[in-house]
Amino acid sequence: MQKLSRPARRAALVIHVSASVGWLGLTTGLLVLGITAAGTGSTATAEAAYRSMKIFGDWLVVPVSLLALLSGLVLSLGTPWGLARHRWVYSKFWITLATTVASIVALRSHIDHAAAAITAGQPVGSTATDLVIAPSVATVTYLFITAISILKPWGLTRRGRRARDTARSSSVGESGRRTKTASDSLAA
Repeated sequence: MQKLSRPARRAALVIHVSASVGWLGLTTGLLVLGITAAGTGSTATAEAAYRSMKIFGDWLVVPVSLLALLSGLVLSLGTPWGLARHRWVYSKFWITLATTVASIVALRSHIDHAAAAITAGQPVGSTATDLVIAPSVATVTYLFITAISILKPWGLTRRGRRARDTARSSSVGESGRRTKTASDSLAA
């Protein structure tokens, strides 16, 4: 993939951070609604909480999670960070992919089940616990992803080390002195 221009990279970064923060906020909101629904003694409150979760699940979970995933993919492929050069980027991608699939497939189906049950006047059962546990785990996961995005731990992958070494060997000038490369700037 061709590297992004500076304006395109900045726009993609704003979109990615906004979508990621939105996903974290959405998940935290779902957690609060799940706790409210599971902990209330009021059927009306539980019904309102599950219906609200359904609205968020139907309208926001898919687009926000996909936007975070896709904008992160564009950033990783369109910048020197690369998708598989740094362990933190590679880890973040796979965690985001897994949480996107889990959000779209599992979380939404639990929300749909709870909303249908409460609307029919039936007990929600173990789904109530699932709708507290899933957003709790997701919130912690998104905070972890945020932390590794800021801290950039773990260094280069094997592929990243090979690319760095290739860039270094090709940057050695006629005098035998090494010149500074873009990957050196990233490492600084």
